[in-house]
Order: sequence, then C-alpha cells, then structure tokens
Amino acid sequence: MKSYLLVLLVGLLLVGCARETRPLRLAPIFSDHAVLQRQQPIRIWGWGAPGATVTVRLDTVTAQTEVDAEGRWLVELPPQEAGGPYTLAVESNGERRVVEDVLIGEVWVASGQSNMEMPLMPRLAGWSPGDSVYGAAEAVRTANYPQLRLLTVERAVALTPQDTFAGTWQVASPQTVATFSAVAYFFGRRLHEALGVPVGIIHSSWGGTPAEAWTGRDHLRELEDFQEIVARLEATEPVLHELEAWRSRLQQIAVPAGNDTTFWATLDLNDGRYAESPLPDTLSMSLPTRWEDTAMGAFDGVVWFQRRVQVPEAWLGRDLVLELGPIDDMDRTYFNGQPVGGYERLGYWNTPRRYRVPAALVRRENLIAVRVIDTQGGGGLWGQPEQLRLYPEGEPDAALSLAGTWHYWPVAELVGRRLYVFGEGPLSYTGRPKLPVSLGPNTPTTLFNGMIHPLIPYSIRGAIWYQGESNVGRASQYERLFPTLIRCWRTHWALGEFPFYFVQIAPYDYGPNARSQRLREAQLRTMLRVPHTGMVVTTDVGDDHNIHPARKREVGERLALWALANDYGFRDLVYSGPIYERMEREDGRLRLYFRYAEGGLVLRPADGGGEFVIAGPDRVFHPARVRVEGETLVVWSPRVSDPQAVRYGWSNTPHATLFNRAGLPASPFRTDDWPEGD
Repeated sequence: MKSYLLVLLVGLLLVGCARETRPLRLAPIFSDHAVLQRQQPIRIWGWGAPGATVTVRLDTVTAQTEVDAEGRWLVELPPQEAGGPYTLAVESNGERRVVEDVLIGEVWVASGQSNMEMPLMPRLAGWSPGDSVYGAAEAVRTANYPQLRLLTVERAVALTPQDTFAGTWQVASPQTVATFSAVAYFFGRRLHEALGVPVGIIHSSWGGTPAEAWTGRDHLRELEDFQEIVARLEATEPVLHELEAWRSRLQQIAVPAGNDTTFWATLDLNDGRYAESPLPDTLSMSLPTRWEDTAMGAFDGVVWFQRRVQVPEAWLGRDLVLELGPIDDMDRTYFNGQPVGGYERLGYWNTPRRYRVPAALVRRENLIAVRVIDTQGGGGLWGQPEQLRLYPEGEPDAALSLAGTWHYWPVAELVGRRLYVFGEGPLSYTGRPKLPVSLGPNTPTTLFNGMIHPLIPYSIRGAIWYQGESNVGRASQYERLFPTLIRCWRTHWALGEFPFYFVQIAPYDYGPNARSQRLREAQLRTMLRVPHTGMVVTTDVGDDHNIHPARKREVGERLALWALANDYGFRDLVYSGPIYERMEREDGRLRLYFRYAEGGLVLRPADGGGEFVIAGPDRVFHPARVRVEGETLVVWSPRVSDPQAVRYGWSNTPHATLFNRAGLPASPFRTDDWPEGD
C-alpha cells in the first residue's frame, strides 16, 4: 500500500511538473491593438498544460475550453458587432494573459511579392534608390487613424507548417505607416474611411517569390508539375533536423529588424584575413551568376570571393578601375588586402560596382577579394560578363575580363533574423549537412508554411493579393496554380469562399523573349472562373522600366472598390474596368461586347493608341482601327477582309487606351484561343 501511494504521489508530482513546463500562451496574432473580425465567430487559440481549463473573456463575453493532449486549445466566441477598445483576458492554472486595446471590425490579409511588400517609404526599409511611392510623404504625414491597425508578418521560410510568427499589431500613425505595405495601407485606409469601423490589415509578403511558395503541400501535390518536388520536400525533413542540430553548435548573432544603417557595415566575423590570404578550400564558381543557380543553392549570409589576376607591366604605377557589375546585396571589396570600395547598406543590389584602385596597390600579380552579404533572394555578383573587368583609368578598351572562375568561401549563414557563424573543420561550411532540396523563399510551400499557416484560423473578411511577376514565363502552369492557391487558403481557413481580390501584373519590359501578356491572361481567366474573386487592372499606372510602379494608391483604392461594392453593399460603385465578353461579325468588322461598360466605353486617344490588332484566317495580326458605339467596340482593318480575332494590349508593356465611364481601364485581352507560348 505504501508503495502504491508513493507511486501515486510521484505520478501527481510529475503531472504537476509537466503542467508547469507548459505555460499558458496565446497565439502571437493576439497582441495589443489587435482587430478581431466582426459578425463572424471569433476564434482565439493558444497553448497550455494538457487537460487544464482555459477561460477566455472579451468584454462581457466568456468561453471555456480544455487544453488537448498536444497542449493546444481553441475557443470560438459568438459573433460581435464593431466596437472597442476591449480587453482580452485568458486564464488557466492560475496564469493570466491580457491583451489590451482590442477592436472589433474588418480584417483583411494582404499578401504577394514585392509590389505588395513595397512600403510607403521604400528607402527607410532598404529598398533601391530608384523605388518610390507617389504621394507617400503626404500619406505618412496624415496617417492619424487610431482605428486602423496594421500587422506585418516577418519573413520566414519553413519546411513544415508553423504555428507562430514574429510581428505585432500597430496603430496607424506617421511613425508606423512609413515602412508598411503601400498597397495594403491605401486599401485599408479607403475601407476605414468608407465604413467608419475599425479595420485591421495583416500584411504577409516577400519580394521576388513565386505563387507555389505560398501554396500548401496538401494542395500543391494535386498539380502534376509539383508532385516530384513535394515528394522531395517530404524526404527533406529528417535532414533538416540534422542541419538544425548542427547550426545549434555555431556562434549566433541576432540581426536587428528593418534597415539598420550600421549593423552590416560594422559586422565583425573575424574573417578579415580573407582580404589577402587564400581561402581555406578550393570551392569555385563561374561569375557572374546568382549563387542560388549554383551548387550553393538557396543561401543568405556572408560569402568571400577571390580571384588572382596578372596585369601587364605597363599598368604598374597607374591607377586602375575595377568594375564588378551589380552585387546582391552588399559588398566590401579589397585589392591586394586593402579596401577600395563597397556598398554596405541595403537597397543597392542593382547598382553596378565601379571602384578606383590606387597605383600604389598595383602589382604584377594581384588578389581581388570581395566580401558579399546577401540578406534575401538572389545573391552574389550577378551582372553580365562584360561588366566584370579591370583596366587602367581612362583606357576601358584595354580591359582585362574578370568573368570566369572565382574561388569562394561562405563564413556565415543568415536564417530569419539570426546569423550563424561557421567555425573550423566539421563546423565550417563544408561540414554543413546538405539538404536534398534547397530551402528558400522560392521553394514551393515554404512561405505558406512560415507566413500564412501561423495566421490560421484567425477570422478574416478576405484577402488581397499582388503577385505574378515571378511566374512570368509559366502562364499555362499559373492558370492552374493560382486557383489552387486560392482554394488552399480557403480550405485551411474554413471560412467558406471568402473574397480574394488581386492585382493584374503591371506593364514592364521583361525582355524580348518574355510574354507577360500570357500571365495577365491567366490572371484574367482566374477571375472569370473562380467564384468571389476580383481583379484590378494596372495598365494605366505602370512603368515600363521599373517593375515596382510608383502609383500604389490607385492600386490599393481599386482593390477597395471591389470590397466595398461586393462585400459591404456599396452597389452604386463601379469597381471594375471593361472585361471582354464576346464578339459578333458584321460586314468585315468585329463588334466586341464587354462587362462593366455601363454608360459607354471611352477610348483615349480616340484611335486606340495602337493597342488594338486584328487578324484573319492566316492568323497574321495587323494594326486595327477602332470606334466606340455605346457599350460596344467596332474593330476592323482595310488589310483584313475576313476578320477572325482581335487583341488588345497584347505585349509586355500595354498602355491603357480603353476605359469605362468611371475611368477604370480594360484588361488586356484576346478574342482567340490560338496556341501561343508562355
């Protein structure tokens, strides 16, 4: 009996200890200043001691649940109307967690790639000096909206679905909006002004990323194109555990959030010897290239490059010019052990490097060493071969090419906001366990896992999306992939077919071999086929020479038009430009009919600006003549006697010339379905 009681006592103590090691936690999305979705069940969840009772109170509403065997709990509070501020309190096992200044209103998720990520003040967030947002200074100055709340999810790559993320809610003010997504801010501001209720925008995006990175594994495997990579990702999990254990043995340095202007320039990894001493391994790479396209694969961090070069004797005693092309993201460059230049702030990934080498440093045999720091996406010396060269000042025609084989040596890896510094021997780069699949922001499923899944099942009204540039060249695939992404999100959120509004990619010169018009067509077809979706056209606010157009206010406010008209009862709003619907043949001419053309179409200029072409049975397109007749468009050409098809804006850089009376541009379109490459 005594033995039995002793065992029972020990068991109770162990249970108590187990509970003590599982403190009460709320999901990170529940932070001060949060906005909860009105008129829907309010889902609140977190973690605690298995079997413990959890009590949740929001204003006068209370609910209880029990923590499950895996330490998770979730409650659903009944739908509430807009209001606040309230206090959210959670209690369990004598612990209490409190979230203050909680509002109830409208919640939207904003996601995509760089054009969604681009903040109101890009330079403050380390963007290129060539990127800006029209009207940003005024928008920031007047951002006094206590009931507009903003949350940015920090970048995170993950192989498996995650439960947590980094980021907290903020009140919209001049101090907080400058580095928030411009499109998302203008969208949220317009909703808040029109509805007069609290609005919360959850921004989760990453520049340069494809749609498959934002799609969950369970849905992506349905597409034949991705079945092999999904299987390889599943086989990667055991090796990833090995890699994480290996990293835990390394020196770690916390990296500050945002565009810190001094951190990278002052970063000392005790690696300065590589400015003049040989690298410890014979790893080599043919430059220029992005290192993601080499054996390195997806890698962010600090990498040294070296190349030895012999110069003509006549160059001795002369200043030289060293050109390395653009370097992504930052560099510090040495010539025979002495610094000759560098860009050690974010935002200059696209800037060609050109450094003067003083005559006193020049020898017959020389060592060029470049310390490169990459914080996201592509990395390395990535320009054109002719941009890597060395020549006497004033004599570029005498240049020696530096393109070709360079030696390299990674010294630290950046993962999230932590820098892992490689050591010697088995803790050096060559001792790093190699994953079967390179994990990065472009890897399928990784951003859904790290940046979308942690938000689920937070109640939302809908989502806005600006992405597609990174899928140009794969339009046929995107036509299947994009609807799959939307279905994936809707399935996981379990809120029904919530509205999903997106932006058609803007005009941009992708190069002579690109056909971005096909990607725009895939987006248009998605809107026409997938229920409760809507598309904003940007052919009148683009920039042929900058993939990041500056006119973000129009984009955000046009997204808001879709929401206001379709989700909030503003029935009188015109929310879309003309969308081609059908055509009829009339005496050697074609008459085109459109949706969203009530009140008549408008051509600016009246001749269509060269954006219309027409073809006969030979499928050879000729410039077309066009005329507006009410809500239809008549198209013809004296060179086409038997017209069969019309195309509008069918190029990389379409310029809007067809509008409705509300001033919204028509989507580029074609009336044919003739086979055409991506």
